[in-house]
Amino acid sequence: MSVFTRVARGRLAAWLTVAAAIVLSAVVFGLPKPDNPASVSSTGLSVQWQSTQVERLQDELPSRDVQPAIVVVSRADGAPLTEPDRAAITARAGELGRFAVGGRVSPPQTSPDGTVALLAVPMSTADGQTAVADAVADLRTALDGLPTGLTAQVTGAPAFTADLTQVFEGADVTLLAVTAGVVALLLLVTYRSPFLWIVPLVVVGATEQLTLRAVDTIVPALGIHLQEGAVTGIASVLVFGAATDYALLLIARYREELRREADRFAAMRAALRRTAEPILASGGTVVLGVLTLLLSEQENNRALAVACATGIVFAMLSALFVLPAALVLFGRGLFWPFVPRVGGPAREGRLWGRLGTAVVRRPLPVAALATLLLAGLALGGLGIRTGLSETEQFRVKPEAVAGAETLARAFPAGTTQPVAALTTPAAAPPVVAAATAVAQVDVVLEAEPGSADSDRAIEALRAAVAAVPGSAPPAVDGVERFDGAVVGGTVAATYDSKEADGRDLRLILPIILLLVAAVLVLLLRGLVAPALLVLTVVASFFASLGAAWLLFDLVLGFPALDSGVLLLAFVFLVALGVDYNIFLVTRAREDARRTGTRDGMLSALRVTGGVITSAGVLLAAVFAVLGVLPLILLTQIGVIVCIGVLLDTLLVRTVLVPALVFLLGDRFWWPGRIPPAPTGDAPDADAPDADDAGRAGRDGAEPAAARS
Repeated sequence: MSVFTRVARGRLAAWLTVAAAIVLSAVVFGLPKPDNPASVSSTGLSVQWQSTQVERLQDELPSRDVQPAIVVVSRADGAPLTEPDRAAITARAGELGRFAVGGRVSPPQTSPDGTVALLAVPMSTADGQTAVADAVADLRTALDGLPTGLTAQVTGAPAFTADLTQVFEGADVTLLAVTAGVVALLLLVTYRSPFLWIVPLVVVGATEQLTLRAVDTIVPALGIHLQEGAVTGIASVLVFGAATDYALLLIARYREELRREADRFAAMRAALRRTAEPILASGGTVVLGVLTLLLSEQENNRALAVACATGIVFAMLSALFVLPAALVLFGRGLFWPFVPRVGGPAREGRLWGRLGTAVVRRPLPVAALATLLLAGLALGGLGIRTGLSETEQFRVKPEAVAGAETLARAFPAGTTQPVAALTTPAAAPPVVAAATAVAQVDVVLEAEPGSADSDRAIEALRAAVAAVPGSAPPAVDGVERFDGAVVGGTVAATYDSKEADGRDLRLILPIILLLVAAVLVLLLRGLVAPALLVLTVVASFFASLGAAWLLFDLVLGFPALDSGVLLLAFVFLVALGVDYNIFLVTRAREDARRTGTRDGMLSALRVTGGVITSAGVLLAAVFAVLGVLPLILLTQIGVIVCIGVLLDTLLVRTVLVPALVFLLGDRFWWPGRIPPAPTGDAPDADAPDADDAGRAGRDGAEPAAARS
């Protein structure tokens, strides 16, 4: 076959691949959007939880779609309300009747110290979150124009719903713009080419948008309620980070092969042969890892599992099919001004070569120091506190939180979220008597909703009312019958969510570790290497958690970790952190077949140093972008994963794993083995080209070539 014919066929195949990707994208965007199924409960917990049971029972009550918005009125100077102030508040109460179910609002209640007055406005929640948010916005507007010196704040469940909706208004656009900007900047710095960065960025951006559209169809089709915001935000960041990492890996190997092959299509085929295994292993690990969230008690976690798994599958497909086709269509000139030429000189990477040499000389002290550093960082997490109260969920304080804080200074903190105790009419008096021993008769808790004191009050209240003989509410279709009265409401649901998060941790953590270990065993065909790699990733997780907690506690002033952070951070760090070990160790195994374990690891460390470091820094930066959203949950996930990925990239993969390999030698692959290094053979035509590694080692400008 002539060179012209090969080029023509290669170009045709590339165009057909791009065309097929466009057609597939059009099909995905044309898929019908099924109706988003109703959430199993307001918290996403199943019917086995008492708060969900109460919610289902409340659906049978006439007031099931009614929740009070609490209007909190106080003086700006904190002084007691005057008689004219109270008269103005009473007059305004009559005007607010148009927002209330039933058309009237009860007279205002004044706190014992006379500094705060509250109005309870019963609002309908039957038409969904958007309608509630609009109604709260209208209520707040109607409160404008109070006499000088008076401040009105709207809090309560409808107000928290409205403020949470507002938090994510426009968040997708902001997150996409910031993420794309970060990726573009890092790619431009990495490649120092005015053109090369555009191709992977366009492919990755299209992959992210395709993922979000597919998620809109797939998640509801599986019967899982899709809550926009947190789920789509995390999935978007994950796709951007993973797809860009795979692109960096492929482009680095393609550049290496272009220095050996005059035919760019042959060079791309060789690059794909060498990068397909680690990309598939890496992506498969992430997919299996996030799918463990399907076992979660939380509906949002199950939706996140499907969304992230879908995104990673698309990321792998784009890296193995679409990006290669796009790169070969543009030819070598895409790399200008650093165009790879056939037979270009190979220079050893100075930074990574020197680092590998230093580690191989003293592997035991290096491994010990790295382990001590990880252990020291992990100690920072000894004082971790988990569980945020209702008013601590936001980084930027919305009006609902400010109103709840004002109310808590003069009324019991639980006034905004009363606890519901459901029983039979006949047992109501003794249930009230039992509740009185724990909380006020109307079951308004003294403790702030979501706090530790609130949790203890819920436990005591449930035990007290359940002990009343004959107090069990009637069974409702789909609701299990309890032995006594049941306690629910928003505060109780928050408590149940914390308990569910703890159960998820105990179930999912060992499962994900077993799955990751199984993938590594299949990939490396051994036991020692997978066990050590899993242990290093776990150590990195605890170190990143400790370091992040020091930052949260001492610098950012966060009161605690959100109860859902530990599970999600662990899943993402274990699944993503092991990727860089996969990239390094698969290259080391490949080169060890020719040079032996010791020199194979040195070679792998040298030629993969630049690209893996670039990939790790980029992924860490992308997850840090979650901090642009004003929810503490997302900020904490982003920071913990960012620190963990940097530790995996710069310490575990660079120092600790090579030191372990140098210490164990061929035993690292046990029970598999690497054939002994040949003697007297000429260098393989496919020997590593460290030109890019050398340049990356000197100035960090270009990624190293990677066989991984």
